[in-house]
Amino acid sequence: MAGGNERSMKALKEVWKRAENSLCADCGKPDPDWASSTLGVFICLSCSGIHRNIPSISKVKSLKMDYWDDAQVQFLAKHGNAVTKAIYEAHIPIYYYQPTYNDCQVLREQWIRAKYERKEFTEPGKQLPYSDGVKEGILWKRGRDNGQFLPRKFLLSEREGCLKYFTKQDAKEPKINAKIDVINATFQPEKIGNPNGLQITYLKDNKTRNIFVYHESGKEVVDWFNAIRSVQFHYLKVAFPIASDNEIKNRLTRNFLKEGYMEKTGPKQREAFKKRWFTLDHRRLMYFKDPLDAFAKGEVFVGSGENGYSVQKGLPSGTQGNFSWHYGITIVTPDREYLFTCETETEQLEWIRAFTSVINQAMTPQEYAIEAYFKFKS
Repeated sequence: MAGGNERSMKALKEVWKRAENSLCADCGKPDPDWASSTLGVFICLSCSGIHRNIPSISKVKSLKMDYWDDAQVQFLAKHGNAVTKAIYEAHIPIYYYQPTYNDCQVLREQWIRAKYERKEFTEPGKQLPYSDGVKEGILWKRGRDNGQFLPRKFLLSEREGCLKYFTKQDAKEPKINAKIDVINATFQPEKIGNPNGLQITYLKDNKTRNIFVYHESGKEVVDWFNAIRSVQFHYLKVAFPIASDNEIKNRLTRNFLKEGYMEKTGPKQREAFKKRWFTLDHRRLMYFKDPLDAFAKGEVFVGSGENGYSVQKGLPSGTQGNFSWHYGITIVTPDREYLFTCETETEQLEWIRAFTSVINQAMTPQEYAIEAYFKFKS
């Protein structure tokens, strides 16, 4: 008996160390040490918890701590991540967001359920709830002034190329009518205080406006998210006919590069530093009094190094403004310097890394136009 167990464990390790099984089948995290004995995939601990919630589809076991019999090991050997992905991920729409281990729970759970439970990607041309070019329904939206979440009707239309919301079900005119090419959507469960919290941003008069929404159903809110990406994708295909699908995919919804509190001073650099919530959305550094504010109090354009932008650790010597945090950052632009302080050195270094990643990228023609607007406004 002991010999049989030894043989099974040896065979299991052989399958486990295949290159195709070195990353979690669902989120891409390195060195997965769990597997599904019914699906034949190697997964990480976090994804195994999601699989455990759909026991009719997937039964998970630890590769290190649980016993695997010969039949189960043979099943894993016949399948593995490559074979199983070829079945369950055969026809994923180009615009569908495939989450990684850095993404929030609702995105990862609905990705796993979409693959294995609903089998959304196993057949070509399958009608999906986010691929119609139109989506209408109720989302709970946070009020700009009172902070209360109230049900609001939302309408997404590929034909009109916009997202609208209405304050009343029978309202004829929308409260907003945001063009699809200026919309971004990113999940923000911690900031919004709801596991299904979604932040939708759009540009109005070249200023960023935030809307915070959620839905009780994780599936519904992720369907909204992918519906926005679907409409954006088809809009951009028409707007940029020679661009490849992958180039367009990279222009769809994006996560913010960095968010968090810093202190800032004014343009004279003698004013007291004030604590603000900052969001770095590629080249737009926005600051808010509160993380859930609808409008930014101000924005800073972060250009490229070849155009005279840089980030420096620390503050200029002789900085006079009073500040309570001592880990400084200076952003140098062609027109002026912007001074910030962070509470910890870790935060300081993370912000510097984020700014550096932006500054090291060449600017696009559209970004030159945005830079010109910022200069004109100032």
